[in-house]
Amino acid sequence: MSEPGDRTGRGGRGQGDAEAVRAANSALYDAFEAGDIDLMRAVWLDDSAAESVTCVHPGWAPVHGTGPVLRSWSMIMANTSYIQFVLTDVTVSVTGDTAVVTCGENMLTGMPATPADPSPGLAGGRAVATNVFRRTSSGWRLWVHHASPVLTTQEADR
Repeated sequence: MSEPGDRTGRGGRGQGDAEAVRAANSALYDAFEAGDIDLMRAVWLDDSAAESVTCVHPGWAPVHGTGPVLRSWSMIMANTSYIQFVLTDVTVSVTGDTAVVTCGENMLTGMPATPADPSPGLAGGRAVATNVFRRTSSGWRLWVHHASPVLTTQEADR
């Protein structure tokens, strides 16, 4: 996974926090690539603030609460045969016990097989994401994930 363009914001506890947040952010994409709901569960906030957890998948309405968010990821992973991310334009800003990561999500994904095309191959796509983390006694946990698709020039011209 590539992460050029990292930037640490002011107000954190130093470079160590930014590195820890960067690792927590990578864990989100690693869990998705692996299709592992247990790894995904370990990424998300699951304490007294679990009901305030929010996830906005591209094209979806917001999903609230750790349980519903994890069910949404389970559904997506069950219907994703293959996905790989290359993260670009990653920025990390840490202020106290909150951190914000923005990044480009460059995706390569397996297309679903159909009777007409049993081996459809791969497709690419791009989204931008904002991931908000909170410091907990167990480390940095994801509080909010919001991803929006990026239109290509061809799509924007339509």
